[in-house]
Amino acid sequence: MTPIPKPDPKSLRRYEAIADALVENLGAEKSKMFGMPTLKIHSKAFCGLFGSEMVFKLTGEEHKKALGYEGAKLFDPSEMNRPMKEWVVVPKKYSGKWESLALEAFKYVA
Repeated sequence: MTPIPKPDPKSLRRYEAIADALVENLGAEKSKMFGMPTLKIHSKAFCGLFGSEMVFKLTGEEHKKALGYEGAKLFDPSEMNRPMKEWVVVPKKYSGKWESLALEAFKYVA
């Protein structure tokens, strides 16, 4: 497995702000998955920070919309052409969308 890329400081701050709000307001829990910072609810992961991009577990229209962002793709942490079909990587240039995507992922998993 390829090492997890280090996030840039701005992406890390944005992720932490989202994570803190979801922990405080919705009872999410901070954790790790594949060595990356992850948020879970009821022990089920719903989003995380992979390098300077966020990944979200989504379905339906929200999944389709997230994949429509330029540069978005299915999450393939092994980089061995085995993507996790429900998980979408959303580039940092869309960090303004991360919070709403995290809420949608939370709703899906919770």
